Amino acid sequence: MMLICPLCASVDTAPFHRDAKRDYQRCGRCALVFVPPAQRLGPEAERAVYDQHENSPDDPGYRRFLSRIYDPLRERLAPGAPGLDFGAGPGPTLSVMFEEAGHPTAIYDPFYAPDASVLERRYAFITATEVVEHLFAPGEELDRLVDRLEPCGWLGLMTKRVTSPEAFAGWHYILDPTHVCFFSEATFTWFARRHDLRVQFPADDVVLLQRG
Repeated sequence: MMLICPLCASVDTAPFHRDAKRDYQRCGRCALVFVPPAQRLGPEAERAVYDQHENSPDDPGYRRFLSRIYDPLRERLAPGAPGLDFGAGPGPTLSVMFEEAGHPTAIYDPFYAPDASVLERRYAFITATEVVEHLFAPGEELDRLVDRLEPCGWLGLMTKRVTSPEAFAGWHYILDPTHVCFFSEATFTWFARRHDLRVQFPADDVVLLQRG
């Protein structure tokens, strides 16, 4: 059966890995690794996993984790620059951190903060932390986020990256049934080139993309 890449819509996809529960395809154009649509969770099962998350702005450990994207992004922002945290989850925290630093930050989450009107505005920065690996249609969603950036705006993404087939086979990241898309540095480089974005990799799980 022909499988279409959910990021770039290429049909140049091939088997990459298989485990006891799922198959993984790799795109020959953009290098995205993805789970076939038939093997994704339904919305109720997907939300049940997210409901188990206990993230909170009061958790210093979670703040330290988010600082991996917060620190390099904040130093690139003008004072008071407004932002959006896309996929904020049940315990929005990154938005609180930016608000504390003087950056008004809206939130959006399809399950927990589904006010789509925030997606009609433009922002100096947009973040998505531990989000893109969950997207069923990453091409459509990321294209929309880039379109919501102001000129010279920043898109900050946090997700662990594919490095090699050998590492992928033993990777804990693929054990989460809600993780269905896996990006590599090559994938983000392709995406940046497609949208004429500047790309930077300040950490091994962080990518910053700047609109021209």
